[in-house]
Amino acid sequence: MLRLVVLLLALANLLFLGWSLGWLDDFTGVRARGDREPERLAQQVKPESIRILSGGSARGATGGTGTSGPGSSTLGSPTTSAATTLADASQRPACLEAGPFNAAQFATVEALLQLSLPAGSWTHLKSDRAALWMVYMGRFNDPETMTRRQDELRRLKVEYEVLRTPSELAPGLSLGRFEVRANANNLLDQLSQAGVRNARVIEAVPAVSMHVLRVDKPSSAIAAQLADLRADALGRGFVPCAKP
Repeated sequence: MLRLVVLLLALANLLFLGWSLGWLDDFTGVRARGDREPERLAQQVKPESIRILSGGSARGATGGTGTSGPGSSTLGSPTTSAATTLADASQRPACLEAGPFNAAQFATVEALLQLSLPAGSWTHLKSDRAALWMVYMGRFNDPETMTRRQDELRRLKVEYEVLRTPSELAPGLSLGRFEVRANANNLLDQLSQAGVRNARVIEAVPAVSMHVLRVDKPSSAIAAQLADLRADALGRGFVPCAKP
């Protein structure tokens, strides 16, 4: 039994020695030396076609990427700068505007532009908002009086609106609003003939002129200056025009 064990160990050692020397590679399919050289070199395809180039030769072989040539550009070159300028121009809005402002705000903002921008680089747009006229009853100092007036109007089948604001008119009653004073006067005459008392025509919202400042086709420098302007009167500042 002992002889058999010794014989098997000797046979195993011989097999391992033969495998480690590569004698059994074709039989086992497992290479003793793995993919180490020189076996990997033997697997190369046309190794004679490989050439080692110097730095200058490599640049020439790759089409001169190290130097400026047709269609190429380098950082800071005129081609790159022109492309950047065009990109900036495409991203800038066609025009910028600020407003609307009332007369006091407009004076402040225009003075600010005169200090910051070249003369004539902006335009001024003005629009007038008409006054709003109201047939009004009030202002009532006590709830009882207001309740009586409401009862009278309901009895006469006259439509009305209870005013909660502004403070100078509330509590009060609006019997109609008009952009033309003559129309308000006509309604007051009709109500008087129907028996409505203590109503009158008032200017609920005064006429006002609104101002907008617009800069058409701003350059990058002017757009940057407009973005840096700071003033309470500017409100939200200059933004892309709603209607260029």
